[in-house]
Amino acid sequence: MSMRDDNTHSTDDLAADYVMGLLEGAELAAAEARMTDDAEFARAVSVWRERLADLDATAEALAPSAGLWDRISDSTRIKPEIPLPGARAALRGATLWDNISFWRGAGIGGVFTALMLVVVLIGALATSRQLRRELIALAQRKPIYVAVLVNDATKEAGAIVNTFSDGRVELIPLRPIDVPAGRTLQVWTLWDRSIGPKSIAVTSQSRTLQLDLEELPEAVPDQQFEITLEPEGGSPIGQPTGPTLFKGNAARAL
Repeated sequence: MSMRDDNTHSTDDLAADYVMGLLEGAELAAAEARMTDDAEFARAVSVWRERLADLDATAEALAPSAGLWDRISDSTRIKPEIPLPGARAALRGATLWDNISFWRGAGIGGVFTALMLVVVLIGALATSRQLRRELIALAQRKPIYVAVLVNDATKEAGAIVNTFSDGRVELIPLRPIDVPAGRTLQVWTLWDRSIGPKSIAVTSQSRTLQLDLEELPEAVPDQQFEITLEPEGGSPIGQPTGPTLFKGNAARAL
């Protein structure tokens, strides 16, 4: 499972923004066009839609109130203007045209309004970026795949393997595992039987481990994980030689 480079990060961030509806105008059009031409970007969009599906499913659908459309209609209706008497309008027009204080105030007010608009736009951009960061963090805290490792003989669960969207894979023991002197626990994964199992961790005691899958393909459904008892230092042949203590297949997290 290789580390993603800067371009992949950029693709993943853009896909996240696209799925969360944070793109507008030219950026949105470019992202939609890229969906048809860039298979990697299309996969990233699909992954983000799947990650956020559970969050979307937690939102309850609310029907608009009966008077909502009437209020919208009333607020957008153009109200007729009441013209001033001709003489008064002419007098007022001449007064405003020649009133330097009025135009100075109007100019200052225009500058202030423009500055406020910039502040609002910057605030909206910062908010959208913060929202994206929070949603990404939430999605990354939830595992994509979970494997429960079980002892074939006793049917007892001994450990859980969690695979996360950012590439992290962790093993959490559910019970103490006795390790005799001169022996070690070795964790393996098998995603392709034609390749065979690959070692991803060696430990002398039962503890939480961050598994090393950086050089392996990304985790897939039904990928097998197992813990074997090996000679001290690990298997001498790069394949499991000792008894299998616990094993299980990865399934998509609910």
